[in-house]
Formats: sequence, structure tokens, C-alpha cells
Amino acid sequence: MAVTLHTNVGDLKLELFCDEVPKSTENFLALCASGKYDGTVFHRVIKSFLVQGGDPTNTGDGGQSIWGAPYEDEIVDHLRHDRRGVVSMANSGPDTNESQFFITFAKQRQLDGKYTVFGKVINGFDVLDVIERAAVDEEDRPLRDMKIERVTIHANPIA
Repeated sequence: MAVTLHTNVGDLKLELFCDEVPKSTENFLALCASGKYDGTVFHRVIKSFLVQGGDPTNTGDGGQSIWGAPYEDEIVDHLRHDRRGVVSMANSGPDTNESQFFITFAKQRQLDGKYTVFGKVINGFDVLDVIERAAVDEEDRPLRDMKIERVTIHANPIA
């Protein structure tokens, strides 16, 4: 399964690991299908680290899972933050996944075992480059909005 995040700076295509992390991918796909990510900004960009989004309030403090409450982590040993373009659920501690997610700009092994990896970028690394180069304020918020305009869900990741 795959999705394309159509952003105002280009498209990011993500392959999702539905078999390995079914709850996280169900949550992400349902939020995509219901338009919850449409119009949301990437509210946190830290060069050489990650970009974070998925908050419908666009503050970095909001968002709910499809169940209306946080859900448990799905840590899978072989799914690691071992490269650029790894997609994981953001959280505020163990078992606090809701709607926010992040994409790594580089290998971040210190995140392994703490965040649910549920996908990877398979196309749009040039767009990830543009996002990483964004000018940010002292709170790592981009000075120019970078937003997800809409999401396309694909049954076939290479479609």
C-alpha cells in the first residue's frame, strides 16, 4: 500500500508497512482517506534530523487517532530509522500515538524502539531536500508554510 502526499512544494510518495504495523497504518490511511491531513502544515523542520506534520490544528500540539484516543506503539525489530525517508508516528512518550508523524532526513538510530516506523519515502526525495532546506524560526517552525494539500491512496506502491 502507498500514499502520495501532495504538498505545496511537490509530491512525496510513501510505501506503508501494513503487514508489520497494522494499527498504525490503519490509523494513517483512515486519516488520509477522511481528509484529516488536507491543508495541514509541516510544523517542525530540523535539518539533518526530521520533518514533522499531521496536526490538524497546525500548532504541533493537536491531533487524534481514528479511535479518539492515543494507541500503543508497534515496535518491530527490523523496522528501523536507518536511512533518509523513514516515516514514523510522532509521540510524547510510550503508547501515545495519535495523528502526527515524522519523516527522517538521515539515519536516526537513537529513535529505534521509541517510535513506530510505519513507512518509507519511495519517491520525492528532491521534495524532501526542499523541505529540509527551509528557513525556520527559533522553534524549528518553517518561516514559509509547507503544507499537505491533499493525499492520494494507492493500492499498489509502484502505481
